[in-house]
Amino acid sequence: MRHLRNHPAPPSDERGITTAEYAVGTAAGAGLAGLLYKLLTGGFGDRLLKTLFDHVLGLLGIG
Repeated sequence: MRHLRNHPAPPSDERGITTAEYAVGTAAGAGLAGLLYKLLTGGFGDRLLKTLFDHVLGLLGIG
C-alpha cells in the first residue's frame, strides 16, 4: 500500500495569484510593444535608426 504524503494547501488568499501575475505581465508587454511601435514608425524612429546605423558604420570605419 502506498502512503500519500500530506501536503498543506496554499493559503486561500493566494490562490490564483499566478494568473493575475501573467495578466499584468501580458498587459505590460502589450503596452511596451505599442509604445515601441509608435516611436519607431514615426519620424523619431527614422532618426533613431539612421543615427544608430551611422554610428555602427563609424565604429567599423566604413562611414
